[in-house]
Amino acid sequence: MKTQVCIIGGGPSGLLLSQLLHLKGIENIVLERQNREYVLTRIRAGVLEQGFAELLREAQCGERMDREGELHHGFYIAHDGRLDRIDLHQHSGGRSVMVYGQTELTRDLYEGRDRLKGQVIHNAEDVQPHDLKSAHPYVTYRLGDEVVRIDCDYIVGADGFHGVSRRSIPKTVLKEFEKIYPFGWLGVLSRTKPVSPELIYARHARGFALCSLRSQVLSRYYIQVPLSDSVEQWSDDDFWVELKRRLPDEVSQRLVTGASIEKSIAPLRSFVAEPMRYGNLFLAGDAAHIVPPTGARGLNTAGSDIYYLYHAMVAQYHRGDSSGLDLYSQKALARAWKAQRFSWWLTTMLHTFPEALEYDQRLQDTDLSYLFSSEAAMRSLAENYVGLPF
Repeated sequence: MKTQVCIIGGGPSGLLLSQLLHLKGIENIVLERQNREYVLTRIRAGVLEQGFAELLREAQCGERMDREGELHHGFYIAHDGRLDRIDLHQHSGGRSVMVYGQTELTRDLYEGRDRLKGQVIHNAEDVQPHDLKSAHPYVTYRLGDEVVRIDCDYIVGADGFHGVSRRSIPKTVLKEFEKIYPFGWLGVLSRTKPVSPELIYARHARGFALCSLRSQVLSRYYIQVPLSDSVEQWSDDDFWVELKRRLPDEVSQRLVTGASIEKSIAPLRSFVAEPMRYGNLFLAGDAAHIVPPTGARGLNTAGSDIYYLYHAMVAQYHRGDSSGLDLYSQKALARAWKAQRFSWWLTTMLHTFPEALEYDQRLQDTDLSYLFSSEAAMRSLAENYVGLPF
């Protein structure tokens, strides 16, 4: 087989790039290790920055998002028994975020690929990039008993943290930065009315909590738990009791509880791999960087990678201009590290750290107090949350 761009990974990053390139006449093939049904069962983030939403519309896959998504102009931070609101619209020059589940977004992208008759190959096993430093790289994969080779100009690794793409860069070239947090998020999805029309981030002595939503009938809630906890230790009743403890009374009293339809624990980590280009291999999304979910930067930072790659490849194929590809790693990493900083700051300010000194706790108190006393601080939070410019 032969194509121009071979994309490893059929999640939202790979599918979005595939759709955008196809619309510009650039041939591509997507390889995905799992089947489509498995990909669509992944429960992930649901807050899209304005730039990501605009990119989805450009990919001709944003119609249902605009119809069913929730446009949010702000969010709340609960602390010391009270609620304070961050007005994103006011403090970011009129920008907002879209609350729309990643599962639904991925479904829309699959439908977009089907509509254009794009090539997405599922159940591709033993995927392996080859000759990355040459002008003629290729990818091999196994489908059943058959080994297939795809010759291409460029390979994009959008296959996540555990994928093969990043591991294909020699250890003498790749540098990795990582921070592991001493807690995780226990998340529950329930068919209940959300407790608030906007997200509530809660700081409490017992641990962080988050009230989020997927729609007006589907709620997503999280509580901070020790890494040693397991899902089996938490019954639905135990979860709701603990969540209520961490929310102000005015919120907990109107919380609607119900049976969980999905429950999981996600550990929190920060991770960056440099560089994001090796020869004709380009990393994107979780293959190159991971952030704690606190600031809703994970999928959005992957979206900025796709923005840079998409425009760089259009410039290369349409105008013979390779400067975007040459600068891709530098530009993508610059924005990724800003997302790391924001996610680290918000995580540090809102979570309870088991080994924290009283000094550290006082700094957290001061950080929150300063945030709500300073227009400049709220503008900084808002501009990061709605998305920094590409």
